[in-house]
Amino acid sequence: MNTMSDIIVKKVETKHDLDEFVRFPLDLYAGNEQFVPEMASDVRNSFNPDKNHGLSFTEVQAFIAVDGKKTVGRIVGIINKRANTKWNTQVVRFGYIDFIDDLRVSKALLDTVVEWGRERGMTEIQGPLGITDFDKEGMLVEDFDREGSMIDIYNYPYYPKHMEAHGYSKVVDWVQIRVAIPKEVPARYARVAKLSKEMYGLTVKKVSLKEAYNGEGHRLFELMNVAYAPLFGYSSFTPRQIDFFLKTYLPLADMDLIPIVENEKGEMVAAAVTMASMSQALRKSKGKLLPFGWWHMLKALKLKHEETANLMLIAVRPDMQGLGVNALIFDDLIPVYNRKGYKYAETGPQLEDNVKELSQWKPLNPEVIKRRRCFSKKL
Repeated sequence: MNTMSDIIVKKVETKHDLDEFVRFPLDLYAGNEQFVPEMASDVRNSFNPDKNHGLSFTEVQAFIAVDGKKTVGRIVGIINKRANTKWNTQVVRFGYIDFIDDLRVSKALLDTVVEWGRERGMTEIQGPLGITDFDKEGMLVEDFDREGSMIDIYNYPYYPKHMEAHGYSKVVDWVQIRVAIPKEVPARYARVAKLSKEMYGLTVKKVSLKEAYNGEGHRLFELMNVAYAPLFGYSSFTPRQIDFFLKTYLPLADMDLIPIVENEKGEMVAAAVTMASMSQALRKSKGKLLPFGWWHMLKALKLKHEETANLMLIAVRPDMQGLGVNALIFDDLIPVYNRKGYKYAETGPQLEDNVKELSQWKPLNPEVIKRRRCFSKKL
């Protein structure tokens, strides 16, 4: 337990503590039109070894900050042993950080994770980060008036000011891309897609849910592990993690929005995963399935979807990068988006120095939005 003046930071150890941890953002952002809550079950599952197989190689500890009887902040300390080994670092990550606009609270939370990490031999703190790249990462530093989404963090403008006041500095920034869906595939994409098919024998296909469960889903994650390996902080997915993600998220998927690119040998060389935005549904449900949250989710996914599609990831095998493979994905997705009535597409966070990733959007007149930052400090 860490104390600062009247602020007490304590470990989340009981059901009541976890309830407070999950509920705090709903209170903090009550009435905020940009905030999109997470599914409460997802937050709880992240601390359950039976649900989150990343805990087999990661140590985590959640904390809440209390002023009197009132919860005023939360944070999680994370030590990803596999990532530290891969990157030859001794980093303690922090995630799930939320706090009222009080420097005492943010300092107490961060100092608690610093001390927790230092006790375990860590020499640096970084965040906001999760265990894997499927977890939300990066603190918003621009575009606080933009609607959040289910795949990114929203926070108040005072958050990064607190980080700087406490001596934290930038490690990397991510940005997101938002585009208006064109009525026709841009000529550049169509031309490059045609050449890629002819020169490299590539084809685009869609798989069924059954096929995704029976091997194709694992192939996609294995492609991600190879394609994303060089990216900052990336921690590869294990077979058990992949099984869990497929079981949890495939039922939500529209397989028409998941194009897969294969070569003549039947090898998966690229893939994209997109799905309907659920921002409004999550806001209406307050992140809960019961009693009526399930209806808002079902409506957003299957009945009347929102006008934005979330482009969650594009993965291209390293030896095929820079050869126009991405154009095949856009050539496939744009007609599908139009047929289904989507008006906009928005990516998840992309590293600002990932030139290959960011340059692919140029034919769509992209809008660069929602800059977010990973902060760090030496212990």
